[in-house]
Amino acid sequence: MRACFLLLVIFCFCHPSLASPPNVVMIVSDDQGYHDLGCFGSDEVLTPHLDRLAAGGVKLTSFYVTWPACTPSRGSLLTGRYPQRNGTYDMIRNEAPDFGVRYDADQYAVTFERIGGMDTREVLLPQMLARAGYVSGIFGKWDLGSLRRYLPTSRGFDEFYGLVNTGIDFYTHERYGVPSMFRNLEPTVEDRGVYCTKLFEREALRFIEQHRHQPFFLYVPFNAPHGASNLDPKIRSRTQAPEKWRRLYPQYFEAEAYVEGKRYGQPAQVSNQAMRMAHYLGCVTAMDASIGKILDALDRHELAENTIVIFFSDNGGSGGANNRPLRGHKGQMFEGGVRVLSLARYPGRIPADTQCREFLTSLEWFPTLLNLAGVAPPTDVKLDGFDMQPVLAGDAPSARREMFWKRKSAEAARIDQWKWIRQGEHTWLFDLAADLSEEKNLADAMPQRAADMAAKFDAWLQETMVESPPRGPFKDF
Repeated sequence: MRACFLLLVIFCFCHPSLASPPNVVMIVSDDQGYHDLGCFGSDEVLTPHLDRLAAGGVKLTSFYVTWPACTPSRGSLLTGRYPQRNGTYDMIRNEAPDFGVRYDADQYAVTFERIGGMDTREVLLPQMLARAGYVSGIFGKWDLGSLRRYLPTSRGFDEFYGLVNTGIDFYTHERYGVPSMFRNLEPTVEDRGVYCTKLFEREALRFIEQHRHQPFFLYVPFNAPHGASNLDPKIRSRTQAPEKWRRLYPQYFEAEAYVEGKRYGQPAQVSNQAMRMAHYLGCVTAMDASIGKILDALDRHELAENTIVIFFSDNGGSGGANNRPLRGHKGQMFEGGVRVLSLARYPGRIPADTQCREFLTSLEWFPTLLNLAGVAPPTDVKLDGFDMQPVLAGDAPSARREMFWKRKSAEAARIDQWKWIRQGEHTWLFDLAADLSEEKNLADAMPQRAADMAAKFDAWLQETMVESPPRGPFKDF
């Protein structure tokens, strides 16, 4: 008996993935274009470290998020549930700054952006992983509520340092003039003036160093390359990158200039297209460099073999982003708004340097990670994804056959290869297998298929928003 026990101990020691659940490193970029990785075909943007990640794992080319913009996409990732089911089916943000309105701190404190948040009855991924002994940290963009009861360390995370809302100036860490960085439950201006991508890198490296001897969930939702939330007309229309990174793109950097334009309906000096491109590309490359430091830390601490690393954008690209060959951009239901670049690496479980064209979504990560951690899924709520390990390993086709989206009046569905969109009086129908760029609208030629997909969408909306238990913050219950 003793000999059998010793053999078991030796076997587990030699196979660390059997001795302990895998670490999870989930990295999310913000508004990055589908084409804006070297491994996704770009010959312009420099992303050597994400390309290295792709070479060690799988590139997911038919991967979708649940909403074409920030908040609902992030809420679904952490709950495994459609935005319409978890209640966070719109942005927790103020619209007035889009028109040049500047709040003072007291006014801002009582706006919806500061008092709204994801329903506290929702169970988040770090709460579930804690059942298997995981420690969890988030360093970057939260965007699911600013009040104490909504903040990450009230929702299962052990550590938080980052921005609480949808965007900030990369240096002042202010959102339209109001400080917006928090450490755990308290606002902070401790690092004002430091480029925030470097701050999130610093915190991620510290977290890995500190918790390398126990299973951890490290969530790094960069705000890069999202536009800077600064009302200054010279900055408002673009993201921000240090000169060091912009210089890597001399075709744009050397042509940077401010030009006469309009902002908030008034004449103003604004960034020219070259400046916007230099900042966007530099911002992506700066983020890539920080991701490289995180990958290096996993190697240095001999953690890479037992760590699954995940990367994707929260939605389609905007601004200087390139979504080629997809149509549309952030905020739209075309593929360019909801299909995103994505990578995953897990040595021994995911074959290296592979490509997965299977229909997958961010909803799949919640049940997949629970299964990897050995945690039973919750039984009191409906999850909308499935464990996709066999798909990532190349051993099975995706179980996903359909996906639905709703953003205000824009509605969409994908069922197998077919994509349907309805907005107002307009309807589109595309065959993605033959027309990935959504150039040929088949709605008039195939009215019955369009009607069938509309009926399936309506049934899904009834089930998620009417028949499911109500959730805030956009419903009063």
